[in-house]
Amino acid sequence: MTQNQDTLAAVSLTMADEDSDAFAERIGRSFADWGFAVVADHGIPAELIERAETMSRTFFALPEEVKRSYHIAGGGGARGYTPFGTESAKDSNISDLKEFWHIGRDLPAGHAFEPYMPPNIWPKELDGFRETYLEMFAAFDKAGARILEAIARFLGLAPDFFVDTVRDGNSVMRLIHYPPVPEDSPAVRAGAHEDINTITLLIGAEEAGLELLDKNGQWRPVTPKAGELAVNIGDMLQRLTNNRLPSTTHRVVNPAPERRGHSRYSMPFFLHFRPDYLIETLPSCVDDTHPDLYPEPITAHDYLMQRLREIGLI
Repeated sequence: MTQNQDTLAAVSLTMADEDSDAFAERIGRSFADWGFAVVADHGIPAELIERAETMSRTFFALPEEVKRSYHIAGGGGARGYTPFGTESAKDSNISDLKEFWHIGRDLPAGHAFEPYMPPNIWPKELDGFRETYLEMFAAFDKAGARILEAIARFLGLAPDFFVDTVRDGNSVMRLIHYPPVPEDSPAVRAGAHEDINTITLLIGAEEAGLELLDKNGQWRPVTPKAGELAVNIGDMLQRLTNNRLPSTTHRVVNPAPERRGHSRYSMPFFLHFRPDYLIETLPSCVDDTHPDLYPEPITAHDYLMQRLREIGLI
């Protein structure tokens, strides 16, 4: 896969069942070249996706005062509702044009990671909200694990290398609503940024707007078909691989004038390492021509806190 292509070609996850090494090479090369891959046949049921997307639209249509009742002041947006105009891209003083809801991992009482992961909260106005999104969270987790196995193979690691690194990890599913955009808005739906986590799996977004910044400094649209996943490398995995797998800058631009009056919805799943995992450069990603760019190891939790402060959530 080269950067001369205008769009990313989708790779089917069923290929991993037929030839795991060939699948790993194809998706790994896409990540190495672009920081992104488009994945079809990922195993998340279409019925579940439709149910989750419908529930998201229903929630964001609730009155503003109802939604804000689920905002946790000082919580860094970790759970529940984050109002419009709160989050901004790193180094930007203009807030993104979005509101969102966060769902995290449900941990059993007394779990060692309880101090790092607050409990979920659930809107009482919507029947089935909790059940739908816990099911969706588990489906994302399963698909992400299969993609991580392919990444491990591509890097020459044991296929199960990432299993323990993400076990009970601090992953977050985000329901996003980008409202209609005023004609004179100085802001964009999501400013240019990189993701903090390990990998991100994104589904939804019937409205266009997602773009990545290629190695030549050109913005290119990312346009998965209905039901396909857009998957990208996050900063934590970039750090672990000494930039062999890049965390590519991306953004969500405002719509064309004829689509300004339409909302945009999407559902990214930010797959994280477990909080106590020490992100330390893989020895296999360091050589004479690729010196270690990250000589100081850092835990996944400490890195997350550092980045959340940079984007204004804590």
